Amino acid sequence: MQIRRLAAILPLAAALAAPAGAEELRLMTGPQGGIWIPLGGALKNMWEKSIPGLSIQTLPGAGISNVRAVHEGKADIGFGNSITTVDAIAGNAPFKEPHKNVCNVATLYPQYFQVVVLASSGINAVADFKGKSLTTQVRGNTGELITQHILKVAGLGYGDMKVSFSSYNDSVDQMRDGHAQIFTLGTAVPANSVMDLATSRDVKLLDLSAQHDAMRKINPGYTLVTIKAGTYPKQDKDVKVIGYATHIVASCKLPDDRVYAMTKAMHANLKDMAAINKQIAELTPAAMAEDIGVPMHPGAARYYREATKK
Repeated sequence: MQIRRLAAILPLAAALAAPAGAEELRLMTGPQGGIWIPLGGALKNMWEKSIPGLSIQTLPGAGISNVRAVHEGKADIGFGNSITTVDAIAGNAPFKEPHKNVCNVATLYPQYFQVVVLASSGINAVADFKGKSLTTQVRGNTGELITQHILKVAGLGYGDMKVSFSSYNDSVDQMRDGHAQIFTLGTAVPANSVMDLATSRDVKLLDLSAQHDAMRKINPGYTLVTIKAGTYPKQDKDVKVIGYATHIVASCKLPDDRVYAMTKAMHANLKDMAAINKQIAELTPAAMAEDIGVPMHPGAARYYREATKK
């Protein structure tokens, strides 16, 4: 009997202890060991300090599952990858229906799809892949999906070459041993795997600017980004590659004023996130508002209009 009374009293006590007008939002981050978890901690801290009465509950997640959770009302905010969020909006696989309750809040930093070839391979463009050996990530990985797209726009497919679906480390070994001439991957720069490969073999990055327009037709979340000269050994010039973005999504049902305040707090506290990922250090309101093919939340859009007029 006492246990039942205690069970009834505890929720009431917790409710009375909560600040008047308190609001809790659920933030989906990433898998253990990934950068989205510490970035989520930075967002939690800045939002709770900047917005009176707001409490953020951080939960582990991943790009695809985060978008699903926001759409289904199981989460309020989350990290996403632009290209898979675009697929969610359209209802493309692996999503089974259009996800209309997902709005963009802020683009944070680019990811880079990199095509690395052996300098001795004679490969200068994607069209030269035919009859060669390519190594990429396991099927279903973002880098592997983009590899399919980059081949498609060149009129090629996996059947036109020898393909290995491997880990980064195995791909480096294949390139180092000459069993593969092409290594594709989607990640930040500089990629540790590419740096490792470049210590033992002469390699070069392919410029993918000619493929950008065709890639945008496949998925409007694709952008064109630059890997600056000197990023990798013997890289003596800037190289344009296909990019996509890590961004923040929110339920389109969140009040405009709430999202406005959260967006403003993010911009005012960029240094906290830049301490985790230095690519965020120079982020501007215009860059945060970049069109990545995902509808912008009206509250965030209002902040960006005001900030870019200053």
